[in-house]
This record gives sequence, structure tokens and C-alpha cells, in this order.
Amino acid sequence: MTIQQAPYGAWKSPITSDLIVSQSISLGEGMFDGDDIYWLEGRPAEAGRYVIVKRTPDGTTIEVNPAPFNARTRVHEYGGGAVVANHGSVIFSHFSDQRLYRVAPGQAPEAITPEAPLRYADCVVDPAHNRLICVREDHGEAALAEHGEAVNTIAAIALDGSGDQKVLVSGNDFYATPRLSPDGHTLAWLTWRHPNMPWDGTELWIAEMQSDGTLANPALVAGGEHESIFQPAWSPDGTLYFVSDRTGWWNLYRLEQDGVEPLVPMEAEFGVPQWVFGLSTYAFESAGRIICKYTKDGMDHLASLDTRSKAFRPLQTPYTSLGNIQAAPGKVLFRGASPTHPASLVLLDLTTGAHIVLKRATAIEIDPGYLAMPQAIEFPTTGGLTAYGIFYPPHNKDYVAPVGEKPPLLVLSHGGPTGATSSAFSLSIQYWTSRGFAVLDVNYGGSTGYGRAYRERLNGQWGVVDVDDCVNGARYLAAQGLVDPARLAIRGGSAGGYTTLCALTFHDVFHAGASHYGIGDLEALATDTHKFESRYLDRLIGPYPERRDLYVARSPIHHVANLKCPVIFFQGLDDKVVPPAQAEMMVAALRAKGIPVAYLPFEGEQHGFRRAENIKRALDAELYFYGRIFGFELADPVEPVEIENLLPTDETD
Repeated sequence: MTIQQAPYGAWKSPITSDLIVSQSISLGEGMFDGDDIYWLEGRPAEAGRYVIVKRTPDGTTIEVNPAPFNARTRVHEYGGGAVVANHGSVIFSHFSDQRLYRVAPGQAPEAITPEAPLRYADCVVDPAHNRLICVREDHGEAALAEHGEAVNTIAAIALDGSGDQKVLVSGNDFYATPRLSPDGHTLAWLTWRHPNMPWDGTELWIAEMQSDGTLANPALVAGGEHESIFQPAWSPDGTLYFVSDRTGWWNLYRLEQDGVEPLVPMEAEFGVPQWVFGLSTYAFESAGRIICKYTKDGMDHLASLDTRSKAFRPLQTPYTSLGNIQAAPGKVLFRGASPTHPASLVLLDLTTGAHIVLKRATAIEIDPGYLAMPQAIEFPTTGGLTAYGIFYPPHNKDYVAPVGEKPPLLVLSHGGPTGATSSAFSLSIQYWTSRGFAVLDVNYGGSTGYGRAYRERLNGQWGVVDVDDCVNGARYLAAQGLVDPARLAIRGGSAGGYTTLCALTFHDVFHAGASHYGIGDLEALATDTHKFESRYLDRLIGPYPERRDLYVARSPIHHVANLKCPVIFFQGLDDKVVPPAQAEMMVAALRAKGIPVAYLPFEGEQHGFRRAENIKRALDAELYFYGRIFGFELADPVEPVEIENLLPTDETD
């Protein structure tokens, strides 16, 4: 095909929104159950329904929960840990009513919990007492009246059909990861309290399981207000392992009779922030061998650890982003991705090194000629510090830009804000780069993967450090001559949406932005959000209302007079994390000020979009918006977006 010349942004790409949503899924937790393997698929084409898939040893796959059953829990609102498999039966939380259902082989789902304002997550089976042990969240009127918020406990759920429930551990604000020792005699769990988040400070407790199913002699064995414990797990020989950041890095430890023993001291991260339940960065292949993933310099690696000699050996895979590590004798199951491999569920034979891709997040095969390769960059930021990011130059084998033209830059501000971006293959990023955009995915101060000190840069500085890093990343690329300094845009979702709105309000570097369910009013977030994050801002901003001055000073809604560039907003109308009123307040302010603004609300969507038609609409609408603002013609027609206050003079010539 002849190479054509066209302005950046106007290139025709085979990576369309239809292609992305029609053939893409999200891959959730995987697990072994004997010789069978299970995993979760989030399917945009089925209104975001989460489907449990079972794979038998002969390669046959079966859908466990038929429509309309949706395997998703709302504990902490973000969920995770919604499924447990046990000897061929599967128990899951159904999204619409939050009841637990059991599916026996060849049977329809049967409810095992009553209709009640209760939610369940992170279940494990207690075979000696024929029950589940799980995290339970009570949203009933009595709980709310007494405590002013939902009540979290660790509870036991009978599996005999009686519906009997018994609270085992209570009295603290949050619980996670109840895990029963192989002999059934000891329960371990994590707990923390306001205002901590689980990556700030958690406690690891154990207690003896009595014959009547109650717990005795609870003991704190690790953790505290300033130490984050992650993923306690029992080895097959009954030793308790866990991840702690007591040295400033999330490393592996185990509990011995004479105290806590470090296993692989490294300036690397073996843990991740617990935004959801069911996360796993290591697993036991046997009592003598752990398979683990660790992050160093922004890249994930897989390794084998001998629990006796502590010999640590990297395992070679083609993947640079890893998660959900599960193991069984001689094999490991994980989710892997790389710059050229989409997220995939992978089964690795530990003897031969051969791996099988069981499921890919997308069946799409993209010609490498349309793919931009990520480049890890470091750049100077405020205070003489260094920040990190991944840069994607525009790339499309069919096009070149006019001589002298530089591409528009789209800065991505990830959510979390303790999350992290990676070099994993992303169709949504390639959607932009194959049309002629440069993309900078920023791991701003506060991001995970660079140690606790880097993560704590954001403490008391949210809306400052993250914003400065995004601004300085854009300036750095412009100074390098890699992007057009007059066409800089920033986008983000959730906390990334807040960073986006702050960057647009308090700095004059960007010329357009897109907020996906972003935060405009910190006070509203502090007073109108769910329990899990209700005190999150104490650490990121300051205690409220004592430091209301900071909340006002850093809320874009109070400083809209400073905002001089166009913004498009995308918002789920059922969002409990960031209520729609926040987007609507910002839209109204921009409308009154006469600044170009667009607003796309989506019925039935919560925090993040799961329905194919809405994912498609949001992606195309954002491209349309930038085309109008930056003055380039789209290569393909998309459904127009109403942009208020848009005049011909607003568009770049």
C-alpha cells in the first residue's frame, strides 16, 4: 500500500472502537480446582456481565453461570474475590442481589444466602465445618443507624442449606484475606482501620479454630499503622507466608516460631495495592517452591523461590506485565501481557518451560505496522525529583505527517491514585497512536512499583505532586521536540480524572482534556462516598473538616475561573464512588463561563464503563472532541458530540 501523507490525528486506523468492544473481554481471577481451571471473563458485549469459565483437562470450556447471572461482588464497591471453586462446585456472588449462589456440576445456580442487605467477598471453604469463611459487609438499616456506615466482619456461611451465618471476627473497620491453614486449625486474616488504606497500614492476625467453629486466642503477628501487609497464605506444610513493606519495599516473609523471617530482600515490589479482593502475586507449587511475580523498574518478572534454601531463580516468559499468580504441582497459571501480547490467561509447565495461552483478552490480531512500541522514560519534576512514564510515539505504516508537523500529545493520568501503568499491550492506547497521537502514560509520584517512599510522595500532596508530574512530563516531551506544544491534552478516569481536572485548572500547559468519572469537588467526595474510601483523603489531603481550606484550594470546582480550555466529561449515572453531581457541577460552571464543554452521561453504568456500546461511544466521542478542538478531520465518520460554546474561532486552523 502506498504511504499517504495526512495530518496527525487524521490517520485511518484498523483499530476501531467497534473492533475493540466487539472482540475484547477483561480477564479476571483464575484458579485451580483439582485438574480443572476456572477464570472470570468480563464481557462488554453482554452489558459487562462477568462469566465464570471452567476448563477441563481435555481442553473443553464450559460457562458455569448462565445469563443473567453476573459473578461480581460489591464489597468495598470495587469488589474482587467473587468466586470460589471447590471439588467441582462453584460458589459466587451475583451482582444484582449480592447473594451467594452455588452451582453443582450440571445444576442451575442455587442461592445459599437469604435476601438481605449483605455482601460477601474473598471466600474460602472450611470443610471441617461445611461452611464458607468470607468477608461480609452489612448495609442494613440497623448497621447504618448504629455505625453510620456499612459494617465489615469476617463471617461463616453454612453450606448445608440452612442459611445460618456466624460472625467470627468483628470490631474493626475493614477485613480481607481470611485464610484457613491446611489442617483447618488456624485462621489468618488482615485488618485495618480508618483512615488507613490497605497499602498504608494493615495488621496480620491469626487465631485458633475450635471444634465448634469459633475462634480462640487471637494474636497479632505482623503489621501495624505504618506497615502494609499483603496476601497472607499458608504453604502446604502449614507455614504462614505474607508480603510486607517494612523495609520500604513489599517483600516476601514467613512466620517462624522465633519471629518473622525475610526470604528475598530486594528493592523490588512483590505486592500490589489492594483495591480489590482476590489479588495474588505468589503461590505454592509445593511446600518447597513458591512461584512469584515481582516488579522492578516498572517491569514485572516471574521467579521461582526455593523455600528451604531461599534460592531465587527468574523464570523466562515473553510477558512484562503479570498478575493473578496461581500454582499447582508442576504448573503455574497467571495473567500475562507485553507490548505485543494482549492480556492472556497463561498456563506454564514448570518442567518443560512450555506455556499455553488458555484465553486472550482479545482475539484481534493487529499488524505490527500499526502498533507503537512503548518507551520507558524518566523526566525531571518539581523539587529536583524524578518521575516516570511510558511514551508511545504515533505509528501507522500507511501514513506520514506533513513535513515539520509535530503530533498532538495525549497524557494519561491513571486512577488509583496508587495504581500504576505498565507496558502491557493496550488496544485503547493503540487506538490513539495509530491515528497520529503521541501518548504519555505517567507513573506519577504516588504510583506503585517504585517502593513505599515513591508511593508516599502523594501523602498530603494529592492534586499537587500528581499534577506536577503530568505537567512536567508533557513539558519534557515538548522540549525534546517530540510533540506539538500547542496541542497537549490530558485524560484520566476516577482519581486520574481529578488529576486531569487539576492540571487543566491550575496550570496552563494543556489545551484540552477528558474527564472520565473524575472528581471535581473534594469536599463532595469526602462527604458523599462509600466506606472504603471515606477517610482516604485524610492522608492524601488532610483531615476533614479540620483542613477544609485544603479541600477548597485543591478542588477544581472552586477555581473554574482559572480554566481556559475545553473539557469533555463522561459519567456513569449509577456511580457511587464519584457521584454524577460532581461532573455536572463542573459542566455547569464551564457552560456558564462560555468554555467549550461536552457531557456524556451513561445510564446503568457505575464507576467505570462495562457495556460495549458505552465504551465505544466514549472512545469515539473523545476523538471527535479533540478533532474539533485541535482542528483535524477524522478519517472515519463517528457519531457527533454536542459541544456547547464551540465557535469557529475555538478551533485550531
